[in-house]
Amino acid sequence: MKFSIQLSADYPDKSYGGDKVYADMLNQAKLADAQGFDAVSITEHHLMNCLMMPAPLQFAVKIAAHTSRVNIMTSIVVLPLHDMRTYAGEVVVADIFTEGRLMLGVGRGAFKYEMERLGVPMDETQDRFNESLSVLQALLSEEEVSWDGQYYQFDPITIMPRPVTPGGPRMMMAVMNPEGVYHCTKRGFHIQTTPLSGNHQLLVDQVSGFNRAKDEMGDAGGELTLSLSRVGFVVKGDADRREKIETANRYYSRFDNVFTGPGIVEGGMVTPLPREQSADELAESLLIGTPQEIIDKLEPYQRLGIDRVIINPNFGCDAQQTLDSLQCFAEEVMPHFAKH
Repeated sequence: MKFSIQLSADYPDKSYGGDKVYADMLNQAKLADAQGFDAVSITEHHLMNCLMMPAPLQFAVKIAAHTSRVNIMTSIVVLPLHDMRTYAGEVVVADIFTEGRLMLGVGRGAFKYEMERLGVPMDETQDRFNESLSVLQALLSEEEVSWDGQYYQFDPITIMPRPVTPGGPRMMMAVMNPEGVYHCTKRGFHIQTTPLSGNHQLLVDQVSGFNRAKDEMGDAGGELTLSLSRVGFVVKGDADRREKIETANRYYSRFDNVFTGPGIVEGGMVTPLPREQSADELAESLLIGTPQEIIDKLEPYQRLGIDRVIINPNFGCDAQQTLDSLQCFAEEVMPHFAKH
């Protein structure tokens, strides 16, 4: 089982400055490169301070310039917000500039506030995503592509430059519904998923959908991987654990606002709202604990056959504490799983 760091930008205080936020994320990427993490991942979100990253491909190139080996995943890029005729070329250039380390995670978009203010109604996101994905794959694989669909109509074009790797960079699908995991795997995609703050049964069902598809595919699905994203933080003891759980609960009070609604955002700042789930219930679903406690929580993931765990430590904690937590994770948690 491999490990990645999610470089999601949490920006609860405007006075901290976007330049500092992204410098903190770059420092985490450098640590990941030095300490043996398999990958770092970058979100795409616009118009809000939660998961704030409007330019993931640009940041991927920046990371590549400061690292030498770590893979760089997008988790995820929101295809319905882009025009595939220009975006395909941007993907190729990013793949070249990252020297083949780019892993393109794609999805439909999940925040109604963000999507609809950028002109994409939520009830259209699935259809727009499906067509955008087909167009993107065609442009990355073929020359003189024309299209006559619901959202794209164009005469033959060839994106330039051509992909260095036929078909473009490795592509991953972000999907949470267990049945969706099954169908996307059957289509030949690597999978990124998360139960968010949900229960363990949802995770089991997601993994089951992935494994069922791979079993049915036989050798054709042998190389496909399942990556699981979880909020996580290594703590020093009980007091530190309580503090980080409360911080995570405040983070989810903003995240839930834009993920499940109602989407109250003022001046780019997501309004925190009361949560039905208690902090103790939330703690059960997150990877917040001492190194041994985190190992105990991760071992069932390994038994389930999860290929990569994406740890998100960016939920409002101090920048140096976050680096210290990641360093401890690399030194005391990852070696346990390297043995197996």
